Order: sequence, then C-alpha cells, then structure tokens
Amino acid sequence: MTAAAGPLAGVRVLELAGLAPTPFACTVLSDLGAEVLRIDRVGPARQAAAVQNPLTRGRRSAAVDLRRPGGATAVLRLVERADVLVEGFRPGVCERLGIGPEACLGRNPRLVYARLTGFGQDGPQAPRAGHDINYLALSGALHPMGPADGPPLPPLNYVADFGGGGMLLAVGILAALWERQRSGRGQVVDAAMTEGAALLTAVLHGLRAQGVWHEERGGNILDGSAPFYATYACADGRFVAVGAIEPQFWARLLAGLGVAPDELPPQLDRSGWPAVKARLAAVFATRTRDDWAQHFADTDACVTPVLSLGEAHRHPHNAARAAFTEVAGQLQPSPAPRFSRTPAAVGSPSPRPGEHTDAALADWGLSVAEITALRQDGAIGS
Repeated sequence: MTAAAGPLAGVRVLELAGLAPTPFACTVLSDLGAEVLRIDRVGPARQAAAVQNPLTRGRRSAAVDLRRPGGATAVLRLVERADVLVEGFRPGVCERLGIGPEACLGRNPRLVYARLTGFGQDGPQAPRAGHDINYLALSGALHPMGPADGPPLPPLNYVADFGGGGMLLAVGILAALWERQRSGRGQVVDAAMTEGAALLTAVLHGLRAQGVWHEERGGNILDGSAPFYATYACADGRFVAVGAIEPQFWARLLAGLGVAPDELPPQLDRSGWPAVKARLAAVFATRTRDDWAQHFADTDACVTPVLSLGEAHRHPHNAARAAFTEVAGQLQPSPAPRFSRTPAAVGSPSPRPGEHTDAALADWGLSVAEITALRQDGAIGS
C-alpha cells in the first residue's frame, strides 16, 4: 500500500466493520491520509465485490472472526500498532468479545478508542436499537422538519448518521489525538448520534431563545415556509433553490424576477408569506430551471438549480473544483476539505472483504507463525 501524503499521514486506524456512520468517519480519516485497516467479518461478503462503496474506499481489509478467541487475540495484537480503534457496536459488545477499552488500552495506553452508538454508552436508552430517524426524534432535530399540515419529514439519514454521527466521531478522534500529543495518553471517545444531532440544532435553540423560532412546524425562517428560503418548481418540472435571506439579496431576487417590492408585504411579515410565495411561484413557473440558473448566475440573488446526484458533478463550479472524482470507474464525492501543503486524496478503491488479510496483518506486526495459527484456528479468513 502506497504511503499517504495527507495531513494525517502516519496515523494508523483500526476499523471494526460496521454500518454507515463508522465507515464514513474512517473514510474521512483515510482521505486525510491515515492508514485504515478494516476488520471485516469472516464469511460471505454483504455486498457484491464489483460495487464500489465510497464508505470503504482508501483502506485495506482483513477478515477476522471476532467471536473466536483467536480473533480477539489478533485484534489486540493489531491494537499494539494502532493510534485509533473505531467501533460502532452496541454498548458492551466489545467488552464481551474481549476487545473493550480496558483490554485495548492495557495493550496500548496511547490508543484512542473511538465508539459510536445511537444513544451513547450509558443511560436508559443506551441498549436499545435505533436508526437515524429515531436519534433525530429524540434529539429534537426531527420535529421542525416538514410542512405545517403534515408529519415531520426526515432529511434522508444525513443529520444523525453522518453529520452528528460519523463526522462528529472524526472530530472527537482528532481532538483526542491532539490531546495525546501533550499527555502521551489515549482515551475513550464516546460519540452518540442523538447528542450529535442535538448539537447540530444549536442555532435553532439560539433563535428560539430570541423568540424568533416557533415550536410549531412551518412558519419559520429556515424550514421552507419563508418565500426567501424555499424551493420553487419551474416550467420543466425541475426546481430552483432560493436563499435570499438578507434584505439586499431579497431585493436582487425580486429585481431579477421583475417583481416590484412595493407590491408585496414586508419581507419578514409572516402573515404575508403565503401570498408572496404564491406570487414568486407563478413567476418561476414561467421558465425552465436552467433558464433561471443562467439568469441569476452572475447576481447575488442566492438562486441555484436543484441538481440531482447524477447532475451535480457536471455543474461548472463543481467541475472546476473537482468536487467529484472517479474511483474504479464510479463517480464519488472527492475528499474534503482542502489543504495547501498536504492534499487529501482517495488512497485506493474499496477492498473486497478480507482481500488483504495476510499482508495487512504482517504489516501491522504479526509474524508468519501467528498468521498461520490464526488461519488454522479459523480466526481469520479471506
């Protein structure tokens, strides 16, 4: 495996394979230059080998059966060479397997042991199963989303799984690594998606304290109710997004649409929002999405086309910034953010589960005799 050159080059991460949030965190670390070794399960792969998964790119894979004593022994040996271990099991699972924080930090006191769960390692909800929508619901983040006359609508699984979960886990890992520079000691990072989702609502709590955010769904500035922060259908059935919050941007939007401000209620008059929104919707419906995008391209009216996943990479700005890249023939988002001296990069395509078992274990310090014994015991596979 070629040496990485990103800002995290030299950091070794041991990833216990899990679902979306933990692989995402490890992808972020890998893109930034860390060497990530993914510990996959022994047995049939869950996904077809031909399918490239952006959430597993840039690392090698070793197949280890954690249910066997030899599997736990192998992980503990790998921990000796690791800077970070990432796991996303329910609380107590790793302890029962013999690879919990106490055992791992006993082998390597400098280890950052990073754990991600829905509800955290303790508390009455900790042992329960859940998904993004449940974490959003409990955090208060789901309630404001959706129309006033309908149920709350989850924003796919972006907020709890990836924003409040995987991304915040990566932040916690980086913070623990920085602290280790001073103390010389590792520690446990307990990241909970419910708490991460709650943290992402900080701005709404601030607006609520100011009296400008209402508990009722709909009728708030950022929830799609305001005519200056909403999407509008165009003549071709596609959409534009409008984010003209500030008065100067609102004025430029109205000028671009040919609507006189004195014909409308004041911008922040909530009682007039439905009528203003209907007026703007009628104008936007007269031209296609791309016509409007071109019309507003050189203005600060905060109007952009709503692009599909298949369109986004072709937008001139995204193309100029290389915001998307091809990995093994599949289009994927490029690493982010950018660095002036140590650029992030996709290290390699997604591995097949267990593809690098013997070579990776050897590179991480296991002897040929140890690897042979593990294979004979059925603790590792390919």
